[in-house]
Amino acid sequence: MAGLLLVVSGPSGAGKSTVLNAVMAKRKDMFFSVSATTRAPRPGETDGVQYSFVSPDEFHRMLQEGRLLETGSFAGNWYGTPLDPVMERLGSGETVVLDIESAGAAQVKEKYPNAVLIFLTPSTEEEAERRLRNRGTENEEKVLKRMADSRREYMQIDQYRYIVVNDTVEVAVQAMEAIIIAECARTKRNKGLFFKYRETHR
Repeated sequence: MAGLLLVVSGPSGAGKSTVLNAVMAKRKDMFFSVSATTRAPRPGETDGVQYSFVSPDEFHRMLQEGRLLETGSFAGNWYGTPLDPVMERLGSGETVVLDIESAGAAQVKEKYPNAVLIFLTPSTEEEAERRLRNRGTENEEKVLKRMADSRREYMQIDQYRYIVVNDTVEVAVQAMEAIIIAECARTKRNKGLFFKYRETHR
């Protein structure tokens, strides 16, 4: 049985990294897809951990060869999900997680209709802004831009199968785990196992 492809999006301040790290610490059958990017590494970043850092020429080559599941640009740099690692892990039955924006999620959904799209969000826009400001890493201009980007993300919310509210990390993690369990038990994902069993036990 093929693995489960989870696409997680949400506004800045939603706590995606915190929730996903907690879920993956509890489940050992999950693989986090590392995006490729043309931007330069920031201090403390390691190639292959936060991102796979590639040249613009290499990124363009990957795109031309169909080796990217989805792509997008931000602040003059390109980002994309390498296709081969995703398909290899799905083929081995693992749950693959993509943390990408709504535009990329739409591309994945078009190419891989069985993907499960989850929108992670605080309960209010004010809470998202509070978390963003509390990071202390953004100046006022960047905060306002991120909030504007977040509002555009919310406008795409209808393409997601689930919404998970992250007001409490523990509750959000429980919700994510419940989604994974439910999706892995869906009839259309498992009926082939029954038919194989029936054929071998006639």
